[in-house]
Amino acid sequence: MSGRRIVRTRALSFPHLSRAHFTSRARLTRVSATRTSATRASAPVTRTSLVLAVVVALAGVAGCASADSAVPAAPAASADAPSTRAQEPPADTSPFWVDPRSSAARQVQEWTAQGRTEDADQLKKISERPVANWPAGDDPVPDVRRATAGASGAGRTAVLVAYNIPHRDCGQHSAGGAADSDAYRNWLDSFASTIGNARTTVILEPDAVPHIVDGCTPAEVHDERSRLLSQSIDRLKQQPGTKVYLDAGNPAWITDPGKLVDPLKRAGVEKADGFSLNVSNFQRDEVVKSYGAQLSGLLGGAHFVVDSSRNGKGPLSGSRTDAWCNPTGRALGKPPTDRTGNALLDAYLWIKRPGDSDGQCRGGPAAGTWWPDYALGLARASG
Repeated sequence: MSGRRIVRTRALSFPHLSRAHFTSRARLTRVSATRTSATRASAPVTRTSLVLAVVVALAGVAGCASADSAVPAAPAASADAPSTRAQEPPADTSPFWVDPRSSAARQVQEWTAQGRTEDADQLKKISERPVANWPAGDDPVPDVRRATAGASGAGRTAVLVAYNIPHRDCGQHSAGGAADSDAYRNWLDSFASTIGNARTTVILEPDAVPHIVDGCTPAEVHDERSRLLSQSIDRLKQQPGTKVYLDAGNPAWITDPGKLVDPLKRAGVEKADGFSLNVSNFQRDEVVKSYGAQLSGLLGGAHFVVDSSRNGKGPLSGSRTDAWCNPTGRALGKPPTDRTGNALLDAYLWIKRPGDSDGQCRGGPAAGTWWPDYALGLARASG
């Protein structure tokens, strides 16, 4: 995508968002487990018992130190401005579902078994946070069913990304999508039907509208794309527990938000719950919020959500060439939450899955492939 992301098919992985144009259209947690306070003992605590407790605790800490061996090098941290990742809200303040079998969660288990406990603890900043699920392009049903069942069982909301529009990503890193309009409608109908009554937040077709605006998508398919997006909103909103946010790119891509207004309206944004920004990109929260407020005003007060998955240190400084593709020294951003303190901003989400490669650049694997060393770099840089 112009901010490339990656969508999986059963046989392939596409950029779960490796997104962007060199203009910074980069395409996309720490969940500090909630700790309960220790129960106060009813009996008085003597000075001797306190000393013994301290000695035991120190011994336990020493015993937990790991001597990791042959840890692959993670992307080096840059000398950019320090991470501005906000103080993380307690895990139970997020209404979104945490996937216990995510790539990050499985990596934590593997590294723990190997004795790489320090690295495993770092990676819990991702594995213990809710990230979006990108259902496969050939058949979305298994992925949607697993996510909605898991979320419903936990009393949480599943975050899903519908990313299968025909002519996707203009043939770039996340190229692909449904073969034609009928195939897409069938795919989207299966996607929506499988949601059922589950509580879901759907990010609809990252880059699809911005690619109309920047001219990357051929002009002859603009009308078709707008109709498909509008019909998709209608279909998804038939599910009573589903919110839909139509993607609108990021501030460094379509710098004038006014250029997005008519294309978003033609695509049915006024029937959706709002629009999404910064998917798979690295723009800082304050920049995105300001841009979102401008676009919202032009759309009559539309609400929006922000992808904060990897923007803890903002975009890569210096040259914009390939700045979107696995940039070094980036950090995790604000953890997912619907407590934003902003009436227009419905949620911060991790739409891009932190640790999924943006593409074969800077030593990374194919777009959409889980890259544990990069994930570890994001976690470490987050402090």
